Amino acid sequence: MDLNSASTVVLQVLTQATSQDTAVLKPAEEQLKQWETQPGFYSVLLNIFTNHDLDVNVRWLAVLYFKNGIDRYWRRVAPHALSEEEKSTLRAGLITNFNEPINQIATQIAVLIAKVARLDCPRQWPELIPILIESVKVQDDLRQHRALLTFYHVTKTLASKRLAADRKLFYDLASGIYNFACSLWNHHTDTFLQHISSGNEAAALNSLERTLLSLKGRSVDTDTVFRDKLEKTIILFTKVLLDFLDQHPFSFTPLIQRSLEFSVSYVFTEVGEGVTFERFIVQCMNLIKMIVKNYAYKPSKNFEDSSPETLEAHKIKMAFFTYPTLTEICRRLVSHYFLLTEEELTMWEEDPEGFTVEETGGDSWKYSLRPCTEVLFIDIFHEYNQTLTPVLLEMMQRLQGPTNVEDMNALLIKDAVYNAIGLAAFELFDSVDFDQWFKNQLLPELQVTHNRYKPLRRRVIWLIGQWVSVKFKSDLRPMLYEAICNLLQDQDLVVRIETATTLKLTVDDFEFRTDQFLPYLETMFTLLFQLLQQVTECDTKMHVLHVLSCVIERVNMQIRPYVGCLVQYLPLLWKQSEEHNMLRCAILTTLIHLVQGLGADSKNLYPFLLPVIQLSTDVSQPPHVYLLEDGLELWLVTLENSPCITPELLRIFQNMPPLLEQSSENLRTCFKIINSYIFLSSTEFLQTYAAGLCQSFCELLNDITTEGQVQVLKVVENALKVNPVLGSQIFQPILPCVFRGIIEGERYPVVMSTYLGVMGRVMLQNTSFFSSLLNVMAHKCNQEMDQLLGNMIEMWVDRMDNITQPERRKLSALALLSLLPSDNSVIQDKFCGIINISVEGLHDVMTEDPETRTYKDCMLMSHLEEPKATEDEEPPTEQDKRKKMLALKDPVHTVSLQQFTYEKLKAQQELLGEQGFQSLMETVDTEIVTQLQEFLQGF
Repeated sequence: MDLNSASTVVLQVLTQATSQDTAVLKPAEEQLKQWETQPGFYSVLLNIFTNHDLDVNVRWLAVLYFKNGIDRYWRRVAPHALSEEEKSTLRAGLITNFNEPINQIATQIAVLIAKVARLDCPRQWPELIPILIESVKVQDDLRQHRALLTFYHVTKTLASKRLAADRKLFYDLASGIYNFACSLWNHHTDTFLQHISSGNEAAALNSLERTLLSLKGRSVDTDTVFRDKLEKTIILFTKVLLDFLDQHPFSFTPLIQRSLEFSVSYVFTEVGEGVTFERFIVQCMNLIKMIVKNYAYKPSKNFEDSSPETLEAHKIKMAFFTYPTLTEICRRLVSHYFLLTEEELTMWEEDPEGFTVEETGGDSWKYSLRPCTEVLFIDIFHEYNQTLTPVLLEMMQRLQGPTNVEDMNALLIKDAVYNAIGLAAFELFDSVDFDQWFKNQLLPELQVTHNRYKPLRRRVIWLIGQWVSVKFKSDLRPMLYEAICNLLQDQDLVVRIETATTLKLTVDDFEFRTDQFLPYLETMFTLLFQLLQQVTECDTKMHVLHVLSCVIERVNMQIRPYVGCLVQYLPLLWKQSEEHNMLRCAILTTLIHLVQGLGADSKNLYPFLLPVIQLSTDVSQPPHVYLLEDGLELWLVTLENSPCITPELLRIFQNMPPLLEQSSENLRTCFKIINSYIFLSSTEFLQTYAAGLCQSFCELLNDITTEGQVQVLKVVENALKVNPVLGSQIFQPILPCVFRGIIEGERYPVVMSTYLGVMGRVMLQNTSFFSSLLNVMAHKCNQEMDQLLGNMIEMWVDRMDNITQPERRKLSALALLSLLPSDNSVIQDKFCGIINISVEGLHDVMTEDPETRTYKDCMLMSHLEEPKATEDEEPPTEQDKRKKMLALKDPVHTVSLQQFTYEKLKAQQELLGEQGFQSLMETVDTEIVTQLQEFLQGF
């Protein structure tokens, strides 16, 4: 919206909107509503309400529209959010001058500045407070008054923020301006008294108003700072007790009785009313909880095995926690501390997402009263469940049937009791027929749509989520899914968010059945996506994304028809979340499950997907600190599900060398990614990156753990499996290390096994390269080739037991047999060992057909065989298919060891003649020869 041309038009429409004539007023209001989301509209409004020459009613209306726009469009993730550039301009314009002549408009401007400050101060608006402080110092009465008015509304608004991080920021701010506010109050008080004594009534009233504004600003700071100092002093004493109990439980024993009496009296009787504060109550509850749970105070099942100190402490606990005491604690926890407070209900109305974050573990969760009371309840109920179960069941019994929506107190009591029943679900397993209760009581309560019933709708769906994995008949799940679909359309945002949480718990449960869920999938996915779009807070978006991810993961390919909207929305959300790395982590998790669900169709996501992987795995980009782990996982599943290589997918591998240099905990995933590239496009990948990769591997082999060495060697082994010739050429610098490791008898079995797997591939599938390698090693070791070969065969035979994988054991037999036929004296000298390995291999792979009494190689694979996936198994990925196709060309799966052994022995017999061959066979143990003959029957 061009400011110059738009100002006149907007001014005209605002003027019409102040008309008493409905025919003029309604179209104007409609036009203003359409402009709300237009870029530049709020800049025009700012110009209008700061122009003192215009009509007061028009300016008043402009201020109101501007204020409403802050609520709707100022947040970064809000739909149609204002651009950062426009917000910066508006912030600057709002504090350019404080000279508004009309009191009502001045108040509205102060309020809207405070609204912006709540969202942007101090991070995006660090200059606000310094400018306000400077402005209240000026001599101009009007400007000083307006600045003070704004100063009051800003501090009041910032003080109302509830999250711990926000409260910390406000405390820092309050500490910084406290002295200034005090001096301001003193100055205006003195000025007021001077005007009173001189009889200047108008000036006195003026000064008095400024004094009151200063006092309001000061009182916020004074309360915050003073209360904080007082709390810190008291908390210090309770912290000493808690630390003493934690570090020296037996030395604390003499204090158990007095600590319990002190804590329980202040927290659970009238003694504490009016004198306790939240953090103190939390510390007292922690003290009770630590005494109840302390293992040092719990005797063994056999009392005689317990120490005297333990028995003494246990005796004190048992004497204190009598039936009346436990009952009173339980009832007070539920009926007093579990009740939603007026402040919480107000927060629910004004900031539902903030309320949800607080309830589910925001920054202040650890030190908040509600979670502390819930943890104490769980611990005491677990410890004394036989005593407390009847108490809770009685409270539950009293609340059967519907509750009057006009009786808010009754609704809150029921909410609190349901909370307790949910928290104690595992303890109440045998005491509550939850399936009947669900059908007869809970489902009907979910169907009460009255606005006042929303705390109970939210609590009931939460309660079901707590019980669903404890005791919930599978047959009832469709009824629950129906209820979830209805609640995801509830008018209240908090109810919808809680419903999403229960949905996640339900689909995460081990009794989840896809067939029961599929009829509701489309509705639920659509409603979850709508919720994701509606919520604006980072934490809430993350939460809803996790629910969507969980659903996608459980239904896998069944999600394909419904993900179009999400696929289109995620790029926008990724862009909006540039400064919110944890939200981006949630997006990465969602993408991982999306790619797995879409399979080969995930290639359509590449324009968005590949740049996301690129950024997340680039160690030169600061966000990688948060995104790397999920980014690597996304990279891996993208490769596993890719139908073919693309230039962009190949290019991302440029991020890998720095990752290998880090030698971090992500190395295992990095190697999986490298293997996936080899399976996807070995020739193109290896030709492009092999030189650098081989260099990285050579450096890594000298500087990583045994497990890391195995991972490197597996990559080499896979490269040789996929492309024996190219693999041998590319990883030629590593193969001498492998050869040396074999002949020197590598001491770690798993490393030795991998060495033999690599060398077996070279010997069997690239004979000429093996000969050249043998020649190179002979020169390096200053030995004869035959002598070196003999040493290698001898060590291979000796360490065959290191190999546990059936594939590698068969490969070893094939590789050593491939040396036959030979008239080489060294090979003939090791003939016995080669036959021993061959027979071992035959024992591993041969299965007997009971009908024909003949043997068959069980590792042979046919083109006709298809993997048989059960209903619970995930469908094969594109990489699984590639591995299957590779196996169909692999000698291990295409060559019969039985036939190969026969043919090699036959060829050796033909080479040496019958007598020479018999002499060779006589070197083999007779028992081994007998077993060999059994396996070769029929040839």
